[in-house]
Amino acid sequence: MASIDGVYLYRDQIRENIPISRYYCDVDISHLISYSEELAHKLTSDPTGTIPLFETAIRQCSQRIVYPQQPDIKLPQHQLMLHSSVDHISIRDLTADNVSALVRIPGIVIGASTLSSKATALAIQCRNCQHTDKIAVEGGFQGISLPRTCGRRKVPGQDEGDKCPMDPYFVVHEDSEFQDQQIIKLQEAPDQVPVGELPRHILVSADRYLANRVVPGSRCTVMGVYSVYQQNKGNKASAVAIRTPYLRTVGITTDVDHTANASTHFTEEEIQEFEEMSRMPDLYEKFARSIAPSIYGNADIKKAIACLLMGGSKKILPDGMKLRGDINVLLLGDPGTAKSQLLKFVEKVAPIAIYTSGKGSSAAGLTASVQRDVQSREFYLEGGAMVLADGGVVCIDEFDKMRDEDRVAIHEAMEQQTISIAKAGITTILNARTSVLAAANPIFGRYDDLKSPGENIDFQTTILSRFDMIFIVRDDHDRNRDETIARHVMGIHMGNGAPNAEEAVQADVSVEKMKRYITFCKSRCAPRLSKDATEKLSSHFVTIRGQTARHERGQNMKSSIPITIRQLEAIIRIAESLAKLTLSPIADETHVDEAIRLFLASTMDAVTHERSAYGATGGVGAVGGNRDLMQEIGKLEEELRKRLPIGWSANLATLRREFVEGRGYSEVALGRTLGVMQRRESIRMRAGGGVVWRCGV
Repeated sequence: MASIDGVYLYRDQIRENIPISRYYCDVDISHLISYSEELAHKLTSDPTGTIPLFETAIRQCSQRIVYPQQPDIKLPQHQLMLHSSVDHISIRDLTADNVSALVRIPGIVIGASTLSSKATALAIQCRNCQHTDKIAVEGGFQGISLPRTCGRRKVPGQDEGDKCPMDPYFVVHEDSEFQDQQIIKLQEAPDQVPVGELPRHILVSADRYLANRVVPGSRCTVMGVYSVYQQNKGNKASAVAIRTPYLRTVGITTDVDHTANASTHFTEEEIQEFEEMSRMPDLYEKFARSIAPSIYGNADIKKAIACLLMGGSKKILPDGMKLRGDINVLLLGDPGTAKSQLLKFVEKVAPIAIYTSGKGSSAAGLTASVQRDVQSREFYLEGGAMVLADGGVVCIDEFDKMRDEDRVAIHEAMEQQTISIAKAGITTILNARTSVLAAANPIFGRYDDLKSPGENIDFQTTILSRFDMIFIVRDDHDRNRDETIARHVMGIHMGNGAPNAEEAVQADVSVEKMKRYITFCKSRCAPRLSKDATEKLSSHFVTIRGQTARHERGQNMKSSIPITIRQLEAIIRIAESLAKLTLSPIADETHVDEAIRLFLASTMDAVTHERSAYGATGGVGAVGGNRDLMQEIGKLEEELRKRLPIGWSANLATLRREFVEGRGYSEVALGRTLGVMQRRESIRMRAGGGVVWRCGV
């Protein structure tokens, strides 16, 4: 055993592993190359023949290193595991030239079978003469056929007796040797699939200590021998010369480990650079500006997305209850406000992200589906988008186009961060620790200022309360803003046309650096609120609740966007994510102030739109030319209340004649006013809408 930089790495590894009955050795191929290039080449070009020799050598070395004085101790067969930093090859690039060679493939695990026992040596016995024999079985999916004739040796001078018939052998399972085997389904990572292509997948056979290493949803790099086996379809074997490829693994490296600290992935230079970056005074502004720099404005939305990418701190309470740390954001607004572009950018910049469109996503595709294994006919689970994005972000576009039953499927995933499955005899819980960034259009395509959010938003209160921030993105008609955006867009399309646009597109932080920095912050920091910040936040939340209650009493109806304890937790998470951005272990009052400002600019702003919807309480948040109409609705409502005391009724045609023709109100204002009063249950329409009856206050 050669030393590497004066350290006997593998001798120490064997000394640690053997006493606790872990009979394997994990070897880095780069160390093997530095020791003997010829040996490393032999291993990569002919792994099937070389790996058993290595495993025998490891067993002999273990015997000498751990038990030098006790040569009679028999150690079991050892396992060679390999890992390497060489370039990997994608599943779609595997060709016939790679058969029987060592390959390194990255991907995402979409299915993992239960452990089964695979025989390594079969004990067989002849029915006729009780002759016993042992035959070795290759690993992987390769089957084996029993000898057709008895292999008993003839002893000279002894009577041969009856000749054994054909196919005399049966298997003695008690004397055979077995090892654990697991079949894993590895699929290309979504970000590596070319546009317009279906993701490819390959079966991976993991045995002994490599079994039970990964679960569905984990991203990993598998090193193994690209092998082939003959697939039986039903009872008939397929064509003799056609073989189905699979991978016999010799090493699995998980890329993102949610439990262990991921600090090993960063170099010293990177750590130093990121720590310097976290001390920059204007990092928050720079980071927000670097999110989708080609999109003009939307500063608060970009800041909210920066918080979403960082996430708050996950908490596990003493009684075992878990509080989520992931932040969910909903962008609701007019077409042409670059909502989908923001989602696409987040998919690029988040370390783990999956982009899906609401119309093409079913409940099973978002959560998990139950599939049936072709060979064993057993049911197994395949994780959907929420499971595959565990530890990352799910971007759901066209959120309003989803069917209600599909949207309900993500309720549990958004708050409890788990997905419970009870299908086809499988009852289990999968992890879905993801943030959700959703984009939706209002009911009528565009946001109508004269309607309340309840009428504009076609979502139930249950789903809205799970979003930490709800942004109503408006396409307002403002000459100065329109000119600026037009210049910005023209500059981007022309390239070097407009200097301002070019400066905007040049981000302060590059996408790659941002991705690494987010991973670094998530692995190093889990901030908590300070005492002063806690008091400030709790008193402020009580004020917000009071405002909402007064607003609901004034409107005589419940707000469609609820302000609940979930919203208090949302502000806490936003404050923690702002502290995490600067690698601060404590979220202080400045972080809470900014978190409250973001919350007021998003969710509370959406709630106060209700006031602008009804002319009775004034035009808070009303826009431009609608203000006159809203004042007209306010006056008309007062006059209608005077004209129709409770219990009275009048013909709609009479009211139209009196108010539209007699007093000069517009037809639109009368229609809107009657609609508002009907929703508040002040009036009811009778006789097929021809008679207005005043029924309430």
